[in-house]
Amino acid sequence: MTTTSTQTDQHLHRVLTLKDLVIYGIILIQPVAALPLYGHANDISHGHAVTSILIAMVGMIFTAISYGRMANLYPAAGSAYTYVSKGIHSYVGFVAGWSMFMDYMFIPIICTIYCGITATHLFPIVPYVLWLFIFATLFTLLNLRGLKMASNTNWILMIIMSIVVFYFIGAAIYYIFNRDGVQGLFSFRPFYDPNNFSLKAVASGTALAALTYIGFDGITTLSEEVKNPKKNVLLAAVLVCVITGVWSGAQIYLAQLSWPDWNSFTREATSDVARNNALDTVIMSVAHRVGGSLLDISLTVVLLVASVGSGITAQIGASRLLYGMGRDGIIPKNFFGHLDKKYATPNYNIILIGIIALISSLFFNYEECASLINFGAFFAFMAVNLASIREYFFRREKKTMKSFFINFLPAGIGFIICLFIWLNLPARTFMIGGAWMLTGIIYLAIRTKGFKKQTPVITFS
Repeated sequence: MTTTSTQTDQHLHRVLTLKDLVIYGIILIQPVAALPLYGHANDISHGHAVTSILIAMVGMIFTAISYGRMANLYPAAGSAYTYVSKGIHSYVGFVAGWSMFMDYMFIPIICTIYCGITATHLFPIVPYVLWLFIFATLFTLLNLRGLKMASNTNWILMIIMSIVVFYFIGAAIYYIFNRDGVQGLFSFRPFYDPNNFSLKAVASGTALAALTYIGFDGITTLSEEVKNPKKNVLLAAVLVCVITGVWSGAQIYLAQLSWPDWNSFTREATSDVARNNALDTVIMSVAHRVGGSLLDISLTVVLLVASVGSGITAQIGASRLLYGMGRDGIIPKNFFGHLDKKYATPNYNIILIGIIALISSLFFNYEECASLINFGAFFAFMAVNLASIREYFFRREKKTMKSFFINFLPAGIGFIICLFIWLNLPARTFMIGGAWMLTGIIYLAIRTKGFKKQTPVITFS
């Protein structure tokens, strides 16, 4: 009886409301999530970036339903890895977890790259490569000392980002109104331009723009601390996707109206490098057009600070994932399971991630990293949708028409849209991502003696 009582007392308190969850999700995604993607997504989609964001939003809404429902079944899990392991099979779950592992590795890289992009825009006299070295080193040194951003800092950052975005929206509205009048603010062209529309182009743009929503699933990790979790976790995940889609769509809609000539940014580019460099800073050019140097600099600083915060968090997240795998013996324990005696940080892993981020940032550009992150994320999203179908439809005794519409159809739509997005990622992304997943399958086969033994467990907490 004493043991039972102690275990009960150790449960987390259910104090979080629906509002708390939604705010947490928005902080995870960030109010400026769509802006770094704008140039590349608009170029790839032939001027239909806002359409790409909205299509991705639909897929994320249905996927969020699946995440919420799986969180109801496994409230202590909080990751696609566990949901897929429980809902489909532990081997499939491991592959989903392995794909998520790739995300953990590439997020520090993309943060390093975007810090370099924004810093170069602010101080072009300093070479881009030197900025990459500065930020990769900065993230590593701060994490080695165990410094963490306080939750208050996250709140302050979100407020500052929101203010600057409102400034951008207001300046864009004022600019368009002065140029074209009230009617200029209402146009169907950003959603559908018959002169440039291509379903293939929009699909490719959607595959990139979907990065806007990455992180919404972090809400499910709080399932054990939520009031009325069966209702609020699912509802919060959906609301975060809707709010992010509408908020991001509004920003991109106004950006497209402010600068309708979407291909003018790359017209003079003489190489792929020059083309990518031009697309990286498109949103800053739009900000300068509608709000002058002050808005340009303000937006660039906000994007830089947001990337620094994300970079620090992403590097420690990746290093701690490696530490967990090392501690559990999935990968060599002596190196990956080592902790610094003074700061209690996985210092070997932090240094390793820092080196990987620096070297990789020299060979990958922002668009390539975004696509690789989406490759891993959307494979996991598809698997969670399938796990939801299996748990809520195929494992139920009664498969009625009502059950089909409630338990099968939403997850089925989520799977199809995620598959559509995933299949439209670039061929190079499939080559790199496919090689990564094949490595994971081979590793799993070796560890399980030809799929005959228990699956090694990856802890994503």
